[in-house]
Amino acid sequence: MRTDGAAMVRRGMPVGRRKDAAALLTTAAAHACRDVPTAAPSDTVEQVLTGMQGRRFASVAVVAVCDGPRLEGIITLENLLAADPRCRVAAVMDADPPTVAGHQDQEQAVWKALRHNEAGLAVVDADRRWLGVIPPQRLLSVLLEEHDEDIARLSGYLTSTAGARKASTEPIGRRLWHRLPWLLVGLAGAMLAAGMVDAFQAQLERQVLVAFFIPGIVYLADAVGTQTESLVIRGLSVGVGIEKILWREAVTGLMIGCLIAAVTYPVTLLIWHDASVSLAVSLSLLAACSAAAVVAMVLPWSFAKFGIDPAFGSGPLATIVQDLLSILVYLAVSTAVVA
Repeated sequence: MRTDGAAMVRRGMPVGRRKDAAALLTTAAAHACRDVPTAAPSDTVEQVLTGMQGRRFASVAVVAVCDGPRLEGIITLENLLAADPRCRVAAVMDADPPTVAGHQDQEQAVWKALRHNEAGLAVVDADRRWLGVIPPQRLLSVLLEEHDEDIARLSGYLTSTAGARKASTEPIGRRLWHRLPWLLVGLAGAMLAAGMVDAFQAQLERQVLVAFFIPGIVYLADAVGTQTESLVIRGLSVGVGIEKILWREAVTGLMIGCLIAAVTYPVTLLIWHDASVSLAVSLSLLAACSAAAVVAMVLPWSFAKFGIDPAFGSGPLATIVQDLLSILVYLAVSTAVVA
């Protein structure tokens, strides 16, 4: 009989705990399935294969090897079929397979299985009692759900997987409701950016060429920030701490800024023949790209520290901050450098 992990999570739960139940149903235990082949370490390969014949399982990708309630190892179907029928299961099983705790987030469980190239992932409790196996079809399903949800959250208008799937067909009114709040924040940022440009009006009037490069600087900084945001949010979602990302991404942002600046200076000088403007643009790109990488790391990390979904620290919000910083840096640098 199949035992669904979600039923195990719901069993005995008090009424009125819907929020807690929703959180539990996104854990590894919610996807654990016990309707898979099992064996004891002392069984022979022939006994296991004979026991599987004539039976239908939810998944046969892996065989769980248990000694009583405790998980001792797993065997993939491929290894089982290739083994000598007279061998004991203990001799051919993986005695130290990757496992996941029942309370662990489903996305972390999926990425753990993928990193270890496992067809299925065993789920255990704190005492290594076997709770079930997450079969390959469930791993793919969770991966798709998390991908849909991440894309929606990065856009800043949805928080649920179900909502993400309905987004493409939802009515016009719902589309406006999901998108307008973030766009209104963006409008406020645009007004602030206009005020910043107005503050440097005298400099722009003296050298109109300076204004030509504002869109390009803003775009390149946004592009660097978007790349960093994707890496940071994906890392946080699968348990990679910010300390493992911070140094690499900060140096990467600085190097990208240096390389882009090195290419920009001779190209702009060759086309517009103004050394001071070319220098201002190059220095601004160096500073803006470096700052964008830092912003793209700090915002998601700060949101995660306060218990808020880190995906909401990117997308529209990070874009506004990066745009304002890029414009401010460029106008300040051009005022100081351009005669």
